[in-house]
Amino acid sequence: MLRSLYSGISGLHAHQQMMDVTGNNIANVNTVGYKASTVQFQDTLSQMLGAAGAPQNGQGGTNPAQVGLGVRNAGILSNWAQGSQETTGRSGDMMIQGDGFFITRSGGENLYTRAGSFSFDGNGLLTTATGEPVQGWTAVDGVVNAAGKPGDITMPLGSTIPPKATSTVTLKGNLSSDDIPNSTDPTNSGLNYVTTIPVKVYDAQGATHTVTAKFSRTANDNVADTSAWKVELFKEGVDTTTGTSFADTTMNFEAGKSTDGSGAAVTTLALGTAPDAYTLDVKDMTSFSGLSDARVFDTDGQSAGALTSLSYTVSDTGQIIGVYSNGLKQVLGQIAMATFKNVNGLEKTGDSSYRSTVNSGYAQVGLPASAGMGQVISGALEMSNVDLAQEFTNLVIAQRGFQANSRVITTSDELLQELVSMKR
Repeated sequence: MLRSLYSGISGLHAHQQMMDVTGNNIANVNTVGYKASTVQFQDTLSQMLGAAGAPQNGQGGTNPAQVGLGVRNAGILSNWAQGSQETTGRSGDMMIQGDGFFITRSGGENLYTRAGSFSFDGNGLLTTATGEPVQGWTAVDGVVNAAGKPGDITMPLGSTIPPKATSTVTLKGNLSSDDIPNSTDPTNSGLNYVTTIPVKVYDAQGATHTVTAKFSRTANDNVADTSAWKVELFKEGVDTTTGTSFADTTMNFEAGKSTDGSGAAVTTLALGTAPDAYTLDVKDMTSFSGLSDARVFDTDGQSAGALTSLSYTVSDTGQIIGVYSNGLKQVLGQIAMATFKNVNGLEKTGDSSYRSTVNSGYAQVGLPASAGMGQVISGALEMSNVDLAQEFTNLVIAQRGFQANSRVITTSDELLQELVSMKR
């Protein structure tokens, strides 16, 4: 009878732990990045009343007779299923879609978390809501060295970008191959086709100027599908009709594509001399029938800029991209991410963080969206994966289990009372 008492006590203790775990899950139903836990029960060592016997002398074998001594908590496991996405719109809020953890520093120790609510402090340091610095790599001149050891990520407020003179102009579009009647010279029909394109460029000091590119057709043969154009560059304020260009070259088309006149493709045209030297990227320009829509697609060069605000975006690979006063965007830092061979081996430390243990294995550090690590979703947080319907069901199960085990103790007590009463 004493065995049943202790079995009932162990059942009370086990179901009380189940109640504690369930209550904690419900309490964290709105905790960012929280992973629900479940309790695993197992029976304890059983007392042997009779050992097993082998069949012999024509008699059958006997089975062992054992009495269980109760139940115990075998372990508390976390459910690492992906939580739902909660959109916030804050650049500092980051959600991991997939496996992995953000890395934070608490003193000299690295901790790991799925709660990605970060912000920059007054010193430009990227931190969690409780002040732990987020680990990653700070970029130098827009370049991140992810081969080094991760450290604190710092926003370089007040840093400047020097100006850069324009050197390459990318053009796209079509220069019409259609013939246009020439009223003054009918024999040269189509050769008076002219297209001008204004191009905004930067000088070495970052000042802006407008250079005009003029395309004048000098030859055209629609039967042979060839044409030739004179390309000229004019400085700002110079009339393209009566003025003098500061650079010119010839551009040929065969079968609608830019060539050197003998069939070899031409992708760039070099015009001018320093400091007014420009390379025209013309690999995407064509000369087919139809309207001319040649245009500037892109130019390099920039004015001087400064990082004067905490305006930034985060890419799905964890790159933090700042916006400078000149409108230029540059990589400022890179978020680091870690994975483990056994995530159930991690130890909870509070503040929605974990630390590695001997059973979790060492942290495998890398970049988001690589090597099996999840990607970063900016402007969103991962919600708790607690299933309230399941937790309320577990509440009922824990309550009924506790109630049944208390009944075992009550009944055992009544039997002991009867035994004591036999003496009277």
